[in-house]
Amino acid sequence: MLRLASDEVELEVLPDAGARIHRFCAFGHDLLRTPRDQATHQADPFFWGAYVMAPWANRIAAAPTPLGGFVVDVPANFPDGSAIHGEVLARPWEVVAPGRLRVAGGGGGWPWRYEVDEELALAGDTLRIRLRLTNRSEVPMPAGLGIHPWFRRPLLVAVPAASTYASNLEPLARPVAVAGPLDRREPGQLPEGTDATWTDLAPGPVRLAWPELGVRAELRPGRTGTHVVAAAPSVPEATAVEVQTHAPDGLGRLVRGEPGALALLDPGDALVLDVTVRVARD
Repeated sequence: MLRLASDEVELEVLPDAGARIHRFCAFGHDLLRTPRDQATHQADPFFWGAYVMAPWANRIAAAPTPLGGFVVDVPANFPDGSAIHGEVLARPWEVVAPGRLRVAGGGGGWPWRYEVDEELALAGDTLRIRLRLTNRSEVPMPAGLGIHPWFRRPLLVAVPAASTYASNLEPLARPVAVAGPLDRREPGQLPEGTDATWTDLAPGPVRLAWPELGVRAELRPGRTGTHVVAAAPSVPEATAVEVQTHAPDGLGRLVRGEPGALALLDPGDALVLDVTVRVARD
């Protein structure tokens, strides 16, 4: 386990479980859904802590998909039959420097080779996360990144977005203007069963608040963090608020030439995602 700490924030990271953040503690309060046994991250990797999604985030089809002379044929890894959240969320990562981890991937069902770096830095009340996905193949590669925290409830969420994909389960969905329960511009609890993506983000932060803990946070995506996913399933009792670089079914959108698609990286190029989390007493 890696530990980083400031006066306000403590962080515990598990290199062997996808370089995931096992604990994120602010002012003595755990903000993430964290298992008692660290081995749970391997047995049930999708619903704990905060993990990196690469080389794609959200869902893509678990079916042969031709692209650029290659065929993407990744296996289903989720009960809905999709290939969800990339390939590196539970793999062992290498620690290359304090707060910096790296993993290599690709080949097989994902025909391209790549490398992912995660840099974590704490300064006072602020956590800075930088993810870098580099194409190590000799041909262009589709690429997407995201960070997937599961926050404890009760939680109030505000997403400064004008448009939403109302369901992450609809690969052909188009974004629509926010309205009703999906207008999240003011803080509130997400309706149970929500699983949507917001885009057309305003410059302000995503706002989070734990009234019972007296803690709030601002989550600021960097330039490439153009989409925010929020999910509030009935099980587990936690809420995911994820920054991503693309819309649901990013691979299919790339094939179809649609907005919100995975990026296309030339050999040696990198996609970078920056996310800043600043905590405060409420």
